[in-house]
Amino acid sequence: MSNLKMIIVSALWAGLWAGLLLTAVQQLQVIPTLLQAEVYEQHAAINHSHADGQTHANEAESWQPQNGWERTFFTALANISLAVGFALLLGAASTLRGGIGGWRNGLLWGLAGYGIFFVAPSLGLPPEIPGTEAANLNARQLWWLMTVFDTAVGLWLLFFAKTKLNKLFGIVLLISPHTIGAPQPDLHSSVAPVELTNTFIAATAFANAVFWLALGGLMGLFSSKNPAVKT
Repeated sequence: MSNLKMIIVSALWAGLWAGLLLTAVQQLQVIPTLLQAEVYEQHAAINHSHADGQTHANEAESWQPQNGWERTFFTALANISLAVGFALLLGAASTLRGGIGGWRNGLLWGLAGYGIFFVAPSLGLPPEIPGTEAANLNARQLWWLMTVFDTAVGLWLLFFAKTKLNKLFGIVLLISPHTIGAPQPDLHSSVAPVELTNTFIAATAFANAVFWLALGGLMGLFSSKNPAVKT
């Protein structure tokens, strides 16, 4: 029970700081590009409605936070919640190997998380800027889940399996989602310029790299303070 308690406490602290750091990086790197893309999306929607002779002035719109402090607050809240969940996953997975064992090893666990939850899925489904045509949502979610699972198990077998056959199976799992291929729309199109899309993808990749390395390092740092969870 002491190990479980420390993992939870460490995850809460690591998630808090990593979530806040992600929010800060997003404000500098991601949000400005996102706001530019939303302008293109809004203009495209207005032009489409004018072409169809429709008006949306009286339509009820779903609530969304306003730009500024309100949007930043809800973004930070979502990031912290997500970070705590991921930190718990790192803590649970690392216990199977005797614990994270310090911030340096934590960076490696964070790097693995980055590869599993961002890099591998992004190879087939890169981050989408507003106004981008996308494939069926259910199909994309299913492929994303399959890719995350296969990548996690594949990396585990590749680095921790003792037999060459199991390591080979890990490699097969790593490449199998990309052999199948991610679901794609019938026609690739975006209302935003290609340069803006590329900037958004690069900024999102950078923000996620910072987030995962910070989360792993902090989780290792906080966990190592408790002798009960040291290797």
